[in-house]
Amino acid sequence: MTDLGGRTILVTGASGGIGGATVRHLCAANADVIASGRAEDALAALAKETGCRTLPFDLSCEDSVRTALEGLDLWGVVNCGGFGGEIATPMDTDIAIFDKVISINTRGALLVTKYASQSMVRLGKGGAIVNVSSQAALVALHGHISYGASKAALDNITRVSALELGKYKIRVNSVNPTVVMTDMAAGYWGRPDVAKPFMEQMPLGRWATVDEIAAPIVFLLSDGAAMITGVSLPIDGGYTCR
Repeated sequence: MTDLGGRTILVTGASGGIGGATVRHLCAANADVIASGRAEDALAALAKETGCRTLPFDLSCEDSVRTALEGLDLWGVVNCGGFGGEIATPMDTDIAIFDKVISINTRGALLVTKYASQSMVRLGKGGAIVNVSSQAALVALHGHISYGASKAALDNITRVSALELGKYKIRVNSVNPTVVMTDMAAGYWGRPDVAKPFMEQMPLGRWATVDEIAAPIVFLLSDGAAMITGVSLPIDGGYTCR
């Protein structure tokens, strides 16, 4: 079993499904977890369940991120905070929603990386960052003009961060999940006209679970992944191999 030996790891988006599962897996691996997210009630419940610490802040606001993270001793980060936006084509997309998606999914993750990596460099003990991206960064999906763009940019942030931070022994990777059928996802992906053709292209033929995303995240944070950096790892049942 993976043992993270009390390393302090920040998880954003911890009030959501994948983020919450990641907190649970990290706590089980003996990490000192700091959970952040928008829903403070959900964070409080997660803290009661797992013993994690909580630290709410606004991913879209640099002052909020800076205030929360400056002086915070971190070994690792999971950038899981995100906003789904809308299902739209390039012809009818709402640019205000596009801007919000980029602000949270891309800019927010970069802000956390900026201030967390300063802490990690200061401590001089190396570390690891995992960005939760999407299969929408790797292939074109109908209606995902904003979300896909935000995650493709996040994958590039992953690679450049890996390049820049490697000299400090800080690794940076992404995971690129397929659809996890959360309440948020069900409104679109649960539609028969959407789900059926999607499943027909999925070699494993089923949706992912939150635990199936959390477990590889924990691996990428562990010493077992000590030589892995700059990677975007599909966790997609083979969807993007077609």
